[in-house]
Parts: sequence; C-alpha cells; structure tokens
Amino acid sequence: MADDAHAKSLIEKITALPSDRISEVEDFVDFLSERERSVALVRASAGASTAAFAAVWENPEDAVYDDL
Repeated sequence: MADDAHAKSLIEKITALPSDRISEVEDFVDFLSERERSVALVRASAGASTAAFAAVWENPEDAVYDDL
C-alpha cells in the first residue's frame, strides 16, 4: 500500500472512532512522536560524545580489552 493510501486508510479508521477514542489515539501518537525525538536525541548525543571520549577509549593500556 502506498504511503498516501496508507495514511488515508488510517485517517478513515480514526475518524470512525468515538471522540473519546480519538483522544486516546492522539495521545498515543504524541507518545510515539516524543519517543522518536528522545531516541534521536540519545543517538545524536552519543555521536557527539564519541570524539570527546576517543582519548579515553583508545589507549594502549585498554587495547587488550578490545579483543574480548
């Protein structure tokens, strides 16, 4: 199913729900969106900190642990 057709089908299903259920769907969509933003932030933070920790992670004393 194409993205537009999928979106249209989903919208039709949502609009067929009672209003209190639509509110629940909206809350769930908000939750999913927030979770996606949180995951993206964690990944960006991890990527940004890699260079800062490179000197700590990459050293001869700890090289023996790289092979474990």
